[in-house]
Amino acid sequence: MAAGEREYFVREVERNDGRALKVKQCYLGDVGCVVWDAAIVLAKYLETKQFYDPPGGVDVWAGRSVLELGAGTGVVGLMAATLGAQVTLTDLEDLQTLLKVNIHENQALVSSGSITAKVLKWGEDVSDFLPPPQYILMADCIYYEQSIVPLVESLKLLSGPETCIICCYEQRTEGVNPKVEREFFELLKQHFRCEEIPLDRQDPEFSSPDIHILHIRTKV
Repeated sequence: MAAGEREYFVREVERNDGRALKVKQCYLGDVGCVVWDAAIVLAKYLETKQFYDPPGGVDVWAGRSVLELGAGTGVVGLMAATLGAQVTLTDLEDLQTLLKVNIHENQALVSSGSITAKVLKWGEDVSDFLPPPQYILMADCIYYEQSIVPLVESLKLLSGPETCIICCYEQRTEGVNPKVEREFFELLKQHFRCEEIPLDRQDPEFSSPDIHILHIRTKV
């Protein structure tokens, strides 16, 4: 085993066509280094027939501009890119190596779409990511109290009137998590309207009552 390979272990995420994304995770590191359940749920949601059903003529992701916030391993944005989207994965500087490794590992599955990784720190300048993307994806980004205000600020700056934010998070009942979630949604709903997606519109296998998917749009 090569020295670099010892740092990673692989999680495979099978697409509906049987091909699999191979997503490397870090043995050591912060929350961004592993594939969380909410990221799998969101990635598989992007493949549901309301978005992607070529025999039925449905191909929502083709050519769409997509920005993933707090991408971590990049699995959600990678799925979107394999479905034809033009994707930018964003996270902090220390996650860029992992994101680029996973882009390289899965490039063969990205045919009509495209994917790149860039640094974005919430609450800071977003001019490199404008005009607003058509979709913003975020999975399990609601966990640090100090990140609530900058995250909502970034969403405000990045969202245009046509932008749909798809947010997936696992509801956690321990520690400060309920307080963080409550404060996030209180602040978010001052500027955005939210629609919760019922389980019957999610992937039947990769879904859970504890994991919520929301479509979020700016108030007009």
